[in-house]
Amino acid sequence: MLGPSRFQAAAYEIVAIGSSAGGVKALLAVLGALPADFPVPLVVVQHLDPRHDTILADILDRRSRLRIKLAEAGDVIAPGGVYLAPPDHHLLANPGGKLSLSTVDRVKFVRPSADLLFESVAVVYGPSALACVLTGTGSDGATGAGVVKSRGGTVVAEDPETAEFKGMPQAVAKAVSVDLVLPLDDIADALVGLVEGTRTL
Repeated sequence: MLGPSRFQAAAYEIVAIGSSAGGVKALLAVLGALPADFPVPLVVVQHLDPRHDTILADILDRRSRLRIKLAEAGDVIAPGGVYLAPPDHHLLANPGGKLSLSTVDRVKFVRPSADLLFESVAVVYGPSALACVLTGTGSDGATGAGVVKSRGGTVVAEDPETAEFKGMPQAVAKAVSVDLVLPLDDIADALVGLVEGTRTL
């Protein structure tokens, strides 16, 4: 197995992922394929039933070489850590790598909102932000992806034609000039290549 040396000059500082319907399967595919030495943190919004606690972090953690947890207010993100928005809370990135949670109004009928996560990541990380939109209904993530692009960041989307639910990736593709549109099985490799600087857009 290759050591961390291949990632010495990571081209990005954070990866933000948004998903909804069909997202558990998609997250398992992406997070399960990332290497243990992935050098940047990942922050994830998956739309969940707000009336129930979730075991999604535990399910993903068992199937991934990365450390996956439900995000808590005040968490300081660490390389190779995956921070999942808890049910009914928006997840936001802040300067200094600190996360915060919010229960402000729903955005496009959802909380957590990929839009708000992407916007916060874009403001803090600018060109070092990498946003990824996976399967889902609705258009959450499209507005936030536009902010990521406007700050010089990169947007990757699952191919709507192969996504289990094409709404979210299709909305992003219509809203912004997506840098890479890929089938689900190619996304993990693309994230690795982008972060390690071996893949160009």
